[in-house]
Amino acid sequence: MLSLVLLSLLAAGAQAEPFVGTERCIDCHQAEHSLWRDSHHDLAMQAPAEATVLGDFNGATFNHRGATTTFSRDGDNFIVRTAGEDGSLQDFPVRYVFGVEPLQQYLLPLSRGRLQAFDIAWDTRPAEAGGQRWFHLNPEEVSDHSDPLHWTGPYMNWNTRCAECHSTNLEKRHDADSRSFDTRFSEVDVGCEACHGPGERHLQLVQEDRAGAEPNSGFPTALAQRGDWVFSEQAAIAQRTAPLKSNAQIDGCGRCHSRRGNLGTYHYGKPLLDTHRLALPEEPLYYHDGQIRDEVFVHGSFIQSRMHQAGVVCSNCHEPHSLQLRAPGNGVCAQCHKAEVYAQPEHHHHAPDSAGADCANCHMPATTYMVVDPRRDHSMRIPRPDLSVVMGVPNACNQCHTDRDAQWALDATRAWGVRFSATADHPARALQQLAAGNRSAVPRLQDLVRNSDAAPVMRATALAAIGRAGEQPPTDVLVGLLQGSDPLLRLGAVQSLEGVPLGRRYQILQPLITDSVTSVRMAVAEALAPVPLAQLNEGAEPLRTLFAEYVAIQGQHADMPGVQLQLGLFLLNRGDLPAAERAYREALHLNPQLLPGRLNLADLLRSMQRDDEAREQLQAALAAAPDSGAALHAMGLLETRTGNREQGLALLQRAAELEQQGVRHRYVYAIALHDSGEPRAALSQLQAVQRATPGDPGVLLALVNYSEELGEMERALHWARELLQTAPENPAYQALQRRLARGGAR
Repeated sequence: MLSLVLLSLLAAGAQAEPFVGTERCIDCHQAEHSLWRDSHHDLAMQAPAEATVLGDFNGATFNHRGATTTFSRDGDNFIVRTAGEDGSLQDFPVRYVFGVEPLQQYLLPLSRGRLQAFDIAWDTRPAEAGGQRWFHLNPEEVSDHSDPLHWTGPYMNWNTRCAECHSTNLEKRHDADSRSFDTRFSEVDVGCEACHGPGERHLQLVQEDRAGAEPNSGFPTALAQRGDWVFSEQAAIAQRTAPLKSNAQIDGCGRCHSRRGNLGTYHYGKPLLDTHRLALPEEPLYYHDGQIRDEVFVHGSFIQSRMHQAGVVCSNCHEPHSLQLRAPGNGVCAQCHKAEVYAQPEHHHHAPDSAGADCANCHMPATTYMVVDPRRDHSMRIPRPDLSVVMGVPNACNQCHTDRDAQWALDATRAWGVRFSATADHPARALQQLAAGNRSAVPRLQDLVRNSDAAPVMRATALAAIGRAGEQPPTDVLVGLLQGSDPLLRLGAVQSLEGVPLGRRYQILQPLITDSVTSVRMAVAEALAPVPLAQLNEGAEPLRTLFAEYVAIQGQHADMPGVQLQLGLFLLNRGDLPAAERAYREALHLNPQLLPGRLNLADLLRSMQRDDEAREQLQAALAAAPDSGAALHAMGLLETRTGNREQGLALLQRAAELEQQGVRHRYVYAIALHDSGEPRAALSQLQAVQRATPGDPGVLLALVNYSEELGEMERALHWARELLQTAPENPAYQALQRRLARGGAR
């Protein structure tokens, strides 16, 4: 039955119109083709040849951790001799070159149809800029061939990780049974149809002289949302003459210029969230204030910006065919921000023509990835050294003035007369505090959710954070968000319900089981996975269909360790333990160092009374990550449950000492101390947790109980009052406080 569902879903995802190729576009679009030619899209991927291979293949060598790689020629072939999957030196022919500036990578073949992005790249910058050399992309992270980040590992696989965005009309064609690929594409590079969609219908209309007779001239999506911008009287910033009515262009670019995961076949013209699961601006990819941290490819930053909210689209700043800026220097900003107001020392407080007078340096600071590739943060924010002082996040001032600290930058801006508002109450601080386990931050995040002027992506981030913490979403706006038109807010609202009891969660989410956007449906499937279908009677079929769709979509990406891990958790919540175990083991086959996979599998095995197997998994986890608090905590629990109390307590203590986010490990260690006959030590541990991250109900309830147990009634009453403040309407907390206030009689 499931295979039929899968086949039907795959068939439905296929493009209805065939691709015709870039060459068919040139006659009518010569100007656009001329701009595109030799752009980064045109050169995204090429066959190896004398003109396309930029690296030194004349016997050059590169040494990394004792292993020497040699780059040579064999006639017309370019050969890389390096350590393969088993660590032995082998010759690999270059199948394709990848990119041109500021670096070029090379795709090397492995068995089962795999192409791998080699992790020693060529620096294409001029020699005087430090280029014209071989360098390792992950010099500190990759040890040897056993590392999943090694070029032969799953995270350097072109078929899954790179191909969709470097070629046109990609078909991954992965076979899960043989773990092999038969990947194909229409064009090797990013051609016209990669952005506009299949062009056969458009050509047909042109030939029939009816190109204007259909919306978008026969293309599945319209990308021309640049709009007209004017300066109203006395205004220093231009505004659109008509509101932006479509996110088609931003979503089209975001397909590749975002941090995301695939959800099946791409559908041109559909919302980005319909075929991709977007990463929200959260740690570890972003800082808590939304600044870029890991490589996130622009989109997630840009949709945070006031520019996005004002209706700016990618092509307002970038010419979409050449990909170049619309104007040099500050000219691109001056399109909408009057230079006589903003390009002045009174605004930027730097000498004219200095680095500090460049708009992008202050509002779009760059972070370098892949060793040599600087990427600008597109959230276009005001530098906030005040947040750097109190939170430790970066700021543009110190990214330029590297010899000074954040306090110096804050003092300098104050000397200019700048006064930052809401330093203490900034939403970023609330996100940081809640991530650390401080639940007193929840009301401020609920306020962010209610703020309709805030960027939807930040509201969705707040919703997701509330859900992960097990807190309740703001009920006064929840229904409106779930029924609203913005799929990102619907997605965040679904994720916020993690702490809501399952029955109530099902009632709330039932209308979204058939949501029009795939990301939202997948989040609903995960939220409702524990629902017992047998108890729903006639209401079970829509949910059964959704669950089948979820498994089918995950199956299309069975080559990805993270997807297998996600599938395992879903199947576990469905109660299918054998299938969950298979998914976890497949994840570990793909990446033996996937720590969450080890921990999840160990927990599953323990729940099945297979303690010895669980211990083996945890020992493997600790061998790979000896300082993992999560692995130490899990092993400590296992040893405690199996009678090795002293060893278990030592492991739990170490996990508690390592904990920096949340309170679970410290809380459990305190409970273990109490159960080991050390109530005073337990109380001391809990008080330390409460001071560091106040407001956790479990910690406060334990403080009440342990204080009362030791006869410290005033302290117990104090903690009961603190507990009641976390949930003033909770009848159990109210009764507890009343009892203690009366003298403590049970």
